[in-house]
Amino acid sequence: MNPLKKLAGQTVIYGLSSVVGRLLNYLLVPLYTRYFLPEEYGIVTELYAYVAFLVVILTYGIETAFFRYSQKVPNKRTVYSTALISLLVTSSIFIFIIFSSTIPIANWLQYPNNTDYIQFFALIIGLDAVSSISFAKLREQNNATRFALIRLVNIFINIGLNLFFIIYCPYAIEKGLPSVDFVNSVYSEGYGVGYIFVANLIASAVTFLMLLPEMIKSVWIFDKSIWRQMMIYALPLLVAGLAGMTNETIDRVLLKHLLPDTINASAEIGLYGAFYKLSILIVLFIQTFRFAAEPFFFAQEKEKNSRKTYADVMKYFVIITSFIFLVVTMLYDFIILFLGSNYHDDRGFLTVSILLAANLLLGIYYNLSIWYKLSEKTKYGAYLSIFGAIITLSLNFILIPIIGFVGSAWATLVCYFCMTTTSYFLGRKHYRIPYPIKRISFYLILVSTLFFSSIYFNIGIILKIIYILIFITIAFVLEKPKKAVISNPKLFD
Repeated sequence: MNPLKKLAGQTVIYGLSSVVGRLLNYLLVPLYTRYFLPEEYGIVTELYAYVAFLVVILTYGIETAFFRYSQKVPNKRTVYSTALISLLVTSSIFIFIIFSSTIPIANWLQYPNNTDYIQFFALIIGLDAVSSISFAKLREQNNATRFALIRLVNIFINIGLNLFFIIYCPYAIEKGLPSVDFVNSVYSEGYGVGYIFVANLIASAVTFLMLLPEMIKSVWIFDKSIWRQMMIYALPLLVAGLAGMTNETIDRVLLKHLLPDTINASAEIGLYGAFYKLSILIVLFIQTFRFAAEPFFFAQEKEKNSRKTYADVMKYFVIITSFIFLVVTMLYDFIILFLGSNYHDDRGFLTVSILLAANLLLGIYYNLSIWYKLSEKTKYGAYLSIFGAIITLSLNFILIPIIGFVGSAWATLVCYFCMTTTSYFLGRKHYRIPYPIKRISFYLILVSTLFFSSIYFNIGIILKIIYILIFITIAFVLEKPKKAVISNPKLFD
């Protein structure tokens, strides 16, 4: 099978769980923005920002190391069991530490009355960290169907419980429904956003149980030699992951501390978190792509035309993400209606547009990062991410006090631009891939031209749709296989 077709097929299946799940989760945003004030939603945004950091620490790059050493070590089962045992031990230690220090952590976060939030998140992070290696095993085995099924179950449980606690329970109590006795036994009025975390915990626990057969069937061998090799490979990825999370989430933490005292920081965090959600389609595609691409790239390494394949993947990735950017920006006036009226802000369009562009660059960076993973020069991933983190932190400290969360969006864009360009030139030196730079640049210039012209001329919805169709048409014409290529069936074997 043509490798690009194989990757596309895997991406579609992984995408089923991600797209369906994220879109359904996306529909939770208007639920949250209508039932909770910006300052309440700000708590959710802030705590999940910390979670993102902790998940990176608790998985410490071992997923990517697993993919790498599954290709290098003859006994894949030993590689898996070693990684699994490592994660079980570190996650258990983490949960113990958090439960032992709940009160001081809650005081530090300025949520002294919500110590249960801290314990919920400790369990969520621990369960998700252990589950991650079993998910990685399914990806390595190309078992995308089971991967997607388990993730969909997780998503439906999470969403179902959100709807149950936030909508059904208050309604049942108000109307005195027959289920009111049961509702009163599991629901407490006033707990509010806490039920978002309860739903997440239950969903993570069910996911862990569904992955338990993979864990039980493990050979339960801990190979110290393999573990040391994996850690040497993975630890730079941990540093890169932490720095990467700094780039992705530190803005929501800094907003609380850098905004002037005259501004309601929690409300601003809530607004920014909601606007970030509107860039979800590009983030969604990137995540879906990564699920399929990472094991695919390692598996393709030994193929004769692997570098040409990597180049083609990059080109099509840019086309798709550029299209998503154009759709969201052109249809922003409709998309913003998903948010409650409390979240309609004049800064929304600018913020969303900047974040979309930033995430497009982030996706390109993820594609480029294959050079240091394949060449086993993962230290460069750490260097690049630290470089980006310095830019992010510096610009956030400068811009947030001046222009608020819009400054955070700009900092994110500049950071990813610098990381992407630097990674490209380093990759040319250490692991050269023949990316079609002219063609990729053309698409980026095309989408930028359409975007800025729509703003300059203040065009209506009809012309915006025409702009989208123009992009699709040009991409189709340029990328349509030539007859001579189609006539050669060997190219599609």
